[in-house]
Amino acid sequence: MPVGLFGAVMGLAGLGLAWRAAAAILPVPALFAELWICLALLALAALMSCYAVKSVRHFSAVREELTNPALLGFCATLPVGLTLAAAGVEPYSKVLAELLWWMGAPLLLSLQAWALVLLLSGRFRLAHVNGGLLIVFVGGIVMPFAGLPLGHAGLSTAMFCASATAAPFVMGAILYRMIAGPALPEALRPSWFILLVPPSLIYVNGDTLWTGQGMPLELLHHLALLMAAALLYAARGCRRWPFGAPWWAFTFPLDALAGAAVRYAGKHAGGPWTVLAGMLLLLATAVVTVVLARTLFALARGTLLKPV
Repeated sequence: MPVGLFGAVMGLAGLGLAWRAAAAILPVPALFAELWICLALLALAALMSCYAVKSVRHFSAVREELTNPALLGFCATLPVGLTLAAAGVEPYSKVLAELLWWMGAPLLLSLQAWALVLLLSGRFRLAHVNGGLLIVFVGGIVMPFAGLPLGHAGLSTAMFCASATAAPFVMGAILYRMIAGPALPEALRPSWFILLVPPSLIYVNGDTLWTGQGMPLELLHHLALLMAAALLYAARGCRRWPFGAPWWAFTFPLDALAGAAVRYAGKHAGGPWTVLAGMLLLLATAVVTVVLARTLFALARGTLLKPV
């Protein structure tokens, strides 16, 4: 079981949070958003159980994920998924939300520190650079989702700011690898879409933290839309890409983009923005549904966990 499969928790929880936010501008059935949150919690419980077994029976594989620079970034899908699940469950159980958030936040900080150690020790090569680095170095931008309602504004803001500062450097490294480095195998190309997360969520959570302070964060929403158009065109042949756990990298970035569009539409009533937000929500829902269905089908056939 690759650790990156925790991206399923991110994709499911992110979709639920996006639909929950959309209730402010669209006639959305309340239970629809909660369905995705429930699926995220079920996925989290199942995957954590499986990964615990893997840690006991195949510890060498876990060590490889933690020490291989090309894989390390995807280890952060676990703590980021934990904090998104915390945001989903927070309206129902503060205790469970606190538990999930305090499991996720320190783990993400530890992985960020470890990734910096590997980077400064010269372990990284251009071929190791991929979208997973955004998850580990920039994953802190999701912390306000659960951290603010739970009363952890200080740590949430600090982690958000550190990750937002790292975002342009990591994105630049990924774009440079696309230009000058070896091409990603087709099976890993869904990770391109992780580039959508920084502009989308720095806008959403930055606007939450500093509403009314004149910060031009709305520019990031427009950047995310432009990048989405380019990425969707680049992925037009994705049906021929081998299916596997990396396909979950399509999901949370599109959730984040939809959430950013919902927030922008809520602040700019009228015009095309509400329609665009609805279309992006439907796109994210369709992609998550397809990837979930294909994942369950591949799991039933025994092909999901084959190396890609």
